[in-house]
Amino acid sequence: MTRTETRPVKLPPGETATANRALERVRDYLDTHRDRAQVAVTVEDGGREPLVLPREVVELLAATLAHLGAGRGVSIVPSDAELTTQQAADMLNVSRPFLVGLLNAGEIEYRTVGTHRRVAASSVMEYKRRDDRRRRAAADELTQLGQETGLI
Repeated sequence: MTRTETRPVKLPPGETATANRALERVRDYLDTHRDRAQVAVTVEDGGREPLVLPREVVELLAATLAHLGAGRGVSIVPSDAELTTQQAADMLNVSRPFLVGLLNAGEIEYRTVGTHRRVAASSVMEYKRRDDRRRRAAADELTQLGQETGLI
């Protein structure tokens, strides 16, 4: 079984400018070639034919460059990857015991392998989306209440 690496990659401070310059060029290309399903990338390696990539891969590259250029770390985890409880907790930025509580409460799907829990990355991301929606709704409700009572 292949182990899923979830540690984020972060650029050294001097390299963020390079990532931002590359991002600008990639976004410009994607904006001016909206109808293309594939993107040909020229690699400076002695005149070989262009490297052809699916548009989705180039869009993922642009998103990765944007985060790296902003100084944030980036991890790419396949949606079908199975994570340990610690890896899942790290993705949610919560403690492992808190995550185990979410698993036991049925908030996140998991399976048991022997005595260990394995969590699908897609289940973690689905929980994160649901939790973000709940938080936004609560913030909107508080804002509404503040406006109604004249506090805001």
